[in-house]
Amino acid sequence: MLKKKKIREKGRIKFSEYFKKLKKGDRISVKKELAIQASFPRRLQGKAGIIEGKRGKSYIVKIKDLNKEKSFIIHGVHLKKLK
Repeated sequence: MLKKKKIREKGRIKFSEYFKKLKKGDRISVKKELAIQASFPRRLQGKAGIIEGKRGKSYIVKIKDLNKEKSFIIHGVHLKKLK
């Protein structure tokens, strides 16, 4: 779990990361961006999921959590696209 950033990355977010576009069906992993408050539980850090749709600026992500399929609303800054 990330607790702090490297000194050169502290306090800033790349614009491309903040405004990135993800499509329905993309596979992602949850990676918490420390410069922005996260609105999802800690246990989701590092989990993989699939994007179901979009709600405002955030994405609806389907993740298997404790052997159940659950949907979470997570901002795109905290998502990393998998190949």
